[in-house]
Amino acid sequence: MAGPIATAGTAAARTGAEAARDRGGYRPALSLLASLFFMWGFITVINNTLLPHLRSVFDLDYTQTTLIESVWFIAYFVASIPAAKLIERVGYQRALVTGLGIMALGTLGMILAAHRVSYAITLTALFVIASGITLLQVAANPYVAVVGPAESAPTRLNLVQAFNSLGTTLAPLFGGYLILGRSALGNAAAGATLTPAERLADAQSVQLPYLIVAVVLVVLAAVIARFPLPAISGSGGATARAARAERAGLSLWRHRNLVLGVPAIFIYLIAEIGVSNLFINFVSQPEIGDLTHAQASRYLFLLWGGMMVGRFVGSYLMQRRPAETVLAGAAIGACAVMLVATFATGHLALWALISVGLFHAIMFPTIFTLGIRGLGPLTEEGAGLLIMAIAGGSLVVVQGWAADRYGLQHSFLITAACELYVLFYALWGCRTGAAARPAGA
Repeated sequence: MAGPIATAGTAAARTGAEAARDRGGYRPALSLLASLFFMWGFITVINNTLLPHLRSVFDLDYTQTTLIESVWFIAYFVASIPAAKLIERVGYQRALVTGLGIMALGTLGMILAAHRVSYAITLTALFVIASGITLLQVAANPYVAVVGPAESAPTRLNLVQAFNSLGTTLAPLFGGYLILGRSALGNAAAGATLTPAERLADAQSVQLPYLIVAVVLVVLAAVIARFPLPAISGSGGATARAARAERAGLSLWRHRNLVLGVPAIFIYLIAEIGVSNLFINFVSQPEIGDLTHAQASRYLFLLWGGMMVGRFVGSYLMQRRPAETVLAGAAIGACAVMLVATFATGHLALWALISVGLFHAIMFPTIFTLGIRGLGPLTEEGAGLLIMAIAGGSLVVVQGWAADRYGLQHSFLITAACELYVLFYALWGCRTGAAARPAGA
């Protein structure tokens, strides 16, 4: 597994980050990276307000609606290897600028899709945006994980991911006001039917918010292009040859925490994305919240706000308890509230679904850091596989199918089952085995 996923960005991040740490100069870089975490969280969660909007504009069922999000997460699988090769070719800083440029191009595609009222262009534009985010994630997550002491990696990544959660918290307010709040659907009662003229107006209502996002991305790309990031050398030369020699004969398959961590990330993403994508439709139902979509988007703000709070709390708890213990407690709590959301009604079900954000908060960064723990020279390859596992969010279409067939509320049993695998990983799967040895030993 040591070949195709290796990223010069992540491998060089270890070397460059260690030098920067010795000089005490890595903190400004982490602050800038926090802005990237914020932006990709913000843009990802705009989809949660966009999906019920597009469901009405294009008259989609739940399967077709969740297919939109599936296309988004398929990009993580498709774009991870090209992203790694690009980082190797152009270097870390230029790759970040390129990723932001790709995202800006995709947001302009969303404006075109709104003008043409095209489902196909919408899917293509979202795929392009997600590909840009993939390029950022392939480098940024491992960089933060290895920039400081290994024992504090879960604390550090949870803390920086809190800025991602800040973006996801503010996005529903932005989308609720500029998309749902300015559309006929967003202010209509549940089950309302729109006229063709209203559908056209609703489709075009996304142009302004995506234009704003495109401008912000271009400005951020310009800032990063001029920022004095710690020097991160590309592949090639004596350092790269030494790294390749050190990895020779080692096998990722000897590391249980990684082998079981990849499906843990994959399965967790099914749970997180399933909840966020179907949240507005769920709480809008008469037997749950009886809200308009615009009103429901304000409760989505609480879901993502809970994730932000949960990451700060989780970062604090991990200074006193092992990361795997905190992860196990979060998995138990998440499973419990999802069962309540599945079988209860009214505000009890609504608040149960909102509260799952508190428990989901620490799952991705904690699984990620536990997954690369003890990999040594194989860290970059393992990190690449974990980033590719974000593609698990594409299987949210399975929950859309279950919602169509068995009812939206009962589809959340899939989420509860996902939490059980995270619990298994926390209790047993994340344990590291013997140090990596040559594959033939």
